[in-house]
Amino acid sequence: MKKMLLILALAMVSFANAQKGTILVGGNFSYNSEKNEREISPTKTDALAFSPKVGYQFHENWTVGAELSLTYSKSSIEDGEGKYTAYKTGAFVRYTVPLNETFSVFADLGIGYQNQKNKYYDNGSLTSTNGGNGIYTGITPALFINMKKGFGLNFSIGGLGYETLSYDLDDEGYDSDYSKFFVNFGKTVNIGISKNF
Repeated sequence: MKKMLLILALAMVSFANAQKGTILVGGNFSYNSEKNEREISPTKTDALAFSPKVGYQFHENWTVGAELSLTYSKSSIEDGEGKYTAYKTGAFVRYTVPLNETFSVFADLGIGYQNQKNKYYDNGSLTSTNGGNGIYTGITPALFINMKKGFGLNFSIGGLGYETLSYDLDDEGYDSDYSKFFVNFGKTVNIGISKNF
């Protein structure tokens, strides 16, 4: 009986130590405005994106948590206007390798649900709408620079991923399924911030 209590006590202490750690809060924010002032059909597009993350670092190298991504864009061409909204919500796991006190490299593996909606207006009246939902997964390697007391910058230059979308019926009664696999190392640059509490 004493051995059983000792084993149980050691298991509880081990479990308690595994739960000790820090909370990771971070994310990216972007805004883009593009204008094409040509004589025929001038266009203007404004896009906004926000991607926060919250995780629990349960081990020196491992963090698990939740991620969210919100995107909104508005495009205008002559009397027409298009509005695009999208969100992703899911979970991520991060593996981090500290290089020294200032630099660390890490990779995030995320998976979750996504939804997109497109609306088109002509002279202020809604003329068409479509939307879809599906899943996404991706892995993103990155560099973390510790600025001070766990606050730092994250730099990534792309990753690889897979996503699917199943679109609703369009105005002509057709639905469609979309899938994409991508590798975009070197094509994108993302800078984010994060803080461990």
